Amino acid sequence: MDLVIQAPAISDAELSSIAALAGAQGITVLDGGGQQAYRLPRVTMRDGVPEFCAMAGIDCAFVPADLACNRVRLIAIDMDSTLITIECIDEIADMLGIKSQVATVTEAAMRGEIDFRESLTARVALLSGLPVEALQRVYDERLRLSPGAERMLAGFTAVGAKTLLVSGGFTFFTDRLKARLGLDETASNTLEIAAGKLTGRLCAPIVDAREKAARFAALKRRVCADGGIAIAIGDGANDLPMLRAADVSVAYRAKPVVRAQATYALNHCGLDAVLNLFT
Repeated sequence: MDLVIQAPAISDAELSSIAALAGAQGITVLDGGGQQAYRLPRVTMRDGVPEFCAMAGIDCAFVPADLACNRVRLIAIDMDSTLITIECIDEIADMLGIKSQVATVTEAAMRGEIDFRESLTARVALLSGLPVEALQRVYDERLRLSPGAERMLAGFTAVGAKTLLVSGGFTFFTDRLKARLGLDETASNTLEIAAGKLTGRLCAPIVDAREKAARFAALKRRVCADGGIAIAIGDGANDLPMLRAADVSVAYRAKPVVRAQATYALNHCGLDAVLNLFT
């Protein structure tokens, strides 16, 4: 078992302390992209390592030494607050001056405190009458990729992995991100529009937690038949069924309920830190 540690900055003293705690047999410097990254091979101890790293603001992961990048056949990623830094529905609501009202419901849904499908339907209803041009404003003015997103996608596509953007958000944004980033497939919700304005309704079918997992599982069956690895990355409770269906799941700056159930968690680094979990 190897230990991978990553953070925006790791001091020599922190590195030495972690290596000693883990009983590491060496230290390998990794290409961290936007962060410092190290692989500590053949560690013999775990006790105290996660706690030390948490206190120091360092992401750590105990990974099998043979978890190879060239075995990855599929990487699926959630959109809002994962591939991108915003929750699109909250920013759309801001165009109507009701962001705080909608964001409170969004947060509760992401923590798993309320049903996602019901909360989404209720939030979309509040957007009724908004001109469709407001969606373009959100995309142009507020949507930003999460740090390391493009580098991560490039790394996995270079070894032949398929990419799936799966979201409880909206096709207006996933379609544009698919074209922009060269993604293979997307799954998301379609906002109903009439006379150039949102009606406050969604077009069927609704992409919720169950549908996310189903789309991921279907693509996994197609592309991982040779024993390849399927990765899923998410941040909210509605990602959990998809994460459970993955061979490797990553909680990215996620809610506690997601961090507790994912294979690995990244709380401080960019998305390209996922690459360093693989040899």
